[in-house]
Amino acid sequence: MPKILVVDDEPDLELLLRQKFRRRIRTGEYTLIFAQNGVQALEQLDRHPDVDMVLSDINMPEMDGLTLLGQLDQLNLDIRAVIVTAYGDMKNIRTAMNRGAFDFVTKPIDFGDLDTTIHKTLDHLQVMRDALRSRDELVALRQELGVAARMQETILPTAFPTDPRFELHAWMTPAREVGGDFYDFFRLEDDRTGIVIADVSGKGVPAALFMMVSRTLLKGTAIGESDPAKCLGEVNDLLVKENEESMFVTAFYAQFNPASGRVDFSNAGHNLPFIVKPSGDVKQIECEPGLVLGILPTFDYPIGSVQLDPGDTFFFYTDGISEAMDEEGNELGEKELAEVLAECGGLTASDVNRHVVQTTQAHAGEAPQSDDITCLALRYLGDTSC
Repeated sequence: MPKILVVDDEPDLELLLRQKFRRRIRTGEYTLIFAQNGVQALEQLDRHPDVDMVLSDINMPEMDGLTLLGQLDQLNLDIRAVIVTAYGDMKNIRTAMNRGAFDFVTKPIDFGDLDTTIHKTLDHLQVMRDALRSRDELVALRQELGVAARMQETILPTAFPTDPRFELHAWMTPAREVGGDFYDFFRLEDDRTGIVIADVSGKGVPAALFMMVSRTLLKGTAIGESDPAKCLGEVNDLLVKENEESMFVTAFYAQFNPASGRVDFSNAGHNLPFIVKPSGDVKQIECEPGLVLGILPTFDYPIGSVQLDPGDTFFFYTDGISEAMDEEGNELGEKELAEVLAECGGLTASDVNRHVVQTTQAHAGEAPQSDDITCLALRYLGDTSC
């Protein structure tokens, strides 16, 4: 219920306003409060801090309307002020507007014009309050997104293995505060290392939440399942059961044996990795595409294996790299990615990622990042004890 404070020293004005707006007052559309000068107005505001609008005359004893406007500005109240002044009194009107008045009406008061002015003033106040509320909600949302981003940063591993037989390094740059891509690596039985890279459908917080669930399920399943294809099958069945939002995730899961350089893998609809030779020769591995995780249960995922030679780099990536677009909408493409990787022969795993990411960002130029950029490089060094 909007509350209006009327400030005027004319004794008949209160009775006149109550009569003219009696229906609105009776139905609760307005609440009217009265004061005879600026001093009384401030006292009323102290008793009624929820006043929405002040309708004030200019010429009053003790404290006039212009001085009252200055006091209202210092109080920093969330209200709107409308002044009442003589027709043609442009000097006072300008002064009042400079001191924060929202609008004015002239004497003798036209009550139809006053009613319109009141509606316009209260509507504007509500719009501004809604805007401030939306701003506050946006600030709160951004704070929550910041928390989610920090949580995601702590979930994705950033400490990479130190092993004389191989190098492993990963990179992720989300397109938003939080991303749907993820990578992971973990120790398995028989001195093997599990490596996964994945891309969840969608963007933002829903994708990030589904990413966290997918990562947890995949890691938990991989530790107890030595077959990469069966591991993806079990994760797929678990995701299908609790997937009311019909989200899905592409994933490439590999098991690396640093003693031999063998990589066994399975694919769930993800981009196929490349092998980069020390000479700069680049070849994309061969594997059936498989089905994305979370859509259909009891799917048999394909399995494959490759043998890495010392110096080879196994490069995993998401489509945020191959489908990165420039200002004209041209994608980088897998062919161009292979050409970029050809420049990485003999580089360390971290340098390979850095070169690919920098080239991807240079290709995009000023175009906004359309997807998460994620890559992981595994460089096999061989048995250094020989």
